[in-house]
Amino acid sequence: MTPTSKDDITQKSNFAKNNTMQPTIQYIRKELNTVCSPEETEGIVRLIFKHLKNYSLTDLVLKQDESLSPQEKETVFEITKRLKNSEPIQYILGETEFFGLNFKVNPDVLIPRPETEELISWILESGQNFHQILDIGTGSGCIAISLKNRLKNSSVHACDISPAALNTARENARINNMYIEFFQADILNTSGLSLPVKPDLIVSNPPYVRVSEKKWMADNVTRFEPDLALYVSDEQPLIFYEVIADFAKRSGSRGGWLYLEINELFGTETAELLTSKGFEQVETRKDLQGKDRMVRARI
Repeated sequence: MTPTSKDDITQKSNFAKNNTMQPTIQYIRKELNTVCSPEETEGIVRLIFKHLKNYSLTDLVLKQDESLSPQEKETVFEITKRLKNSEPIQYILGETEFFGLNFKVNPDVLIPRPETEELISWILESGQNFHQILDIGTGSGCIAISLKNRLKNSSVHACDISPAALNTARENARINNMYIEFFQADILNTSGLSLPVKPDLIVSNPPYVRVSEKKWMADNVTRFEPDLALYVSDEQPLIFYEVIADFAKRSGSRGGWLYLEINELFGTETAELLTSKGFEQVETRKDLQGKDRMVRARI
């Protein structure tokens, strides 16, 4: 818990005078006014009370006069204080929803993004009956676990360089009752990586943000999310795609598929890279924001 200042004590005293939902929600909106957009704030309010009281959006409307316990008020105060310091709500709550499932998250793993849900949807839309799936750089395990949830008969393997990330991924698989074969591996050193099977689907959301792009990113990303999972050098922005493509050609099943999340600024270059390495049916797809965000290719 963060240290308590005199201002905190005064704020908390004023905050504690009203113990019902309506003034509590108004307090959150007021405190976050300078750090979040109104839309972001409303989303945060929903997440806080879903976490705290399992309230739905309808409950938030109908239960404005419901009372909060002193402990619940204290929790709201501390959450709001941390949010004002730009800490992501997902890390504060320790969880997030992704593709209809609940995932534990912490600063050892990236917070799953809606764009990655779009990547999974693209895989499922293909209608392919994948038997052996490999998720490279699994992080929280969100891709591997979500695919296993929809493709029940598939065997899913997932790797990451970070032991801490793998611990989180294993916990998420346990929570969601999914069996995934997790293992540690360095994506950039796949020469020693061998699998007992040839995957017919290889998927990855590797680091793709150039260090020079960091200055344009929000504080809640740059200060709290893991650098290891985010950044690549400006000199080699496609380094992960190079080695993953080589690995897929060497170890993937002939006729299988490679699906990748990509940097919006390098859609054409990533597609050209895959074509140059002998992949077929190379296709890029834009996300819902109209940005190049994913690419697929036939191995």
